[in-house]
Amino acid sequence: MNGDLLLVILIIIGLIGRSPIITTAACILLAIKLIGLDRYFPTMERRGLELGLLFLTIGVLVPFASERISMKDILSVFTTWPGIVALLGGAIATYMNGKGLELLKIDPQLIVGLVIGSIFGIIFMRGIPVGPLMAAGITAFLLKLAYFISDKIG
Repeated sequence: MNGDLLLVILIIIGLIGRSPIITTAACILLAIKLIGLDRYFPTMERRGLELGLLFLTIGVLVPFASERISMKDILSVFTTWPGIVALLGGAIATYMNGKGLELLKIDPQLIVGLVIGSIFGIIFMRGIPVGPLMAAGITAFLLKLAYFISDKIG
């Protein structure tokens, strides 16, 4: 399939699915391709995830830097049930995101299925898109589960 057409399809899917990140990313890539700067795609592919994760981590750490989170807030994570469950949830989510990143590096074309699946989740389950890494992490888990079950059956 023509790369330009695929990017336009991703833009449309992103708009339908109310995913400004997918829409913006596809628009930027299409613009880069149309103005002839696609020679930078390999560098963007190699460093893009790292740069994105850097900015995501900065965004998560801003409340610490701006002192909106106090030492009392930090201690409550280790001393209350909701805090402990949140700690466990954060650890599991981060692990799943790592597995999702590994899956996307191995099989990058899965992003189309993840985006379309996110649209179905938004439309039919009234969900909120949280990003391709978490979706890929859940996909990685489901694939391992499917392979495990098929090995046991077959």
